Amino acid sequence: MGATHGRGSSLRRTSFENKQQLSEKVAAYIREGIMVGQFRAGEYIRTERLAEELGVSPTPVREALMLLGSEGSVRWEPRRGYRVVPLTTRDVGDLFRVQAFIAGELAARAATELRDEELDLLEETQAKLEQAERDGDFDLVESLNYQIHRTINKASDSARLAVLLGVTVNYVPLGYYASIEGWSSASAHDHSSIFRALRARDPEGARKAMSAHIEHVGGQLVEHLRQREVLS
Repeated sequence: MGATHGRGSSLRRTSFENKQQLSEKVAAYIREGIMVGQFRAGEYIRTERLAEELGVSPTPVREALMLLGSEGSVRWEPRRGYRVVPLTTRDVGDLFRVQAFIAGELAARAATELRDEELDLLEETQAKLEQAERDGDFDLVESLNYQIHRTINKASDSARLAVLLGVTVNYVPLGYYASIEGWSSASAHDHSSIFRALRARDPEGARKAMSAHIEHVGGQLVEHLRQREVLS
């Protein structure tokens, strides 16, 4: 017996009009939904129903569920369909521990690679982020935060390691940035120690500051999910 999705009439802001890599977009939608409890543990995700809700054909939904099955987010049960695997505190903690390790290493490498003008631009972007946080413009905070982290990761000159970081970030529910208490504040305040280490060309300091930042936001997500009884 399948559970209902219980999402109401409004869907998260996601565009499915571009046919390119449609299954990956659907997978990202479901993955994020699992992380925030939109799709609850034990629920069966009905292909036809979800395809209709998203305005896509059933094929990319099936492909997305197969991908998520390979990741362990859902489990195929014969004659019943794909069922959401329970999400635990350890799961989320492990996700951010791995992310903190990789992001810390990338920041350490960037500390000796970033040019002075790139650091100046980072600090200008951070000033805009802090103003957006004061203004309550959480979409802009998210966008500027992405720019900052992307600049640091790219400066590390470690493309393959950055790709691995991207795999872990795929599980972070960025579409809920504004609703997770403390996330915008962390972006506004945690970055200062990272920038100090980068400006000082201090790889170890950059590693520690970046890792601490990622672990901080991970802890905030865990608390957010606990309060909403998402975690098993």
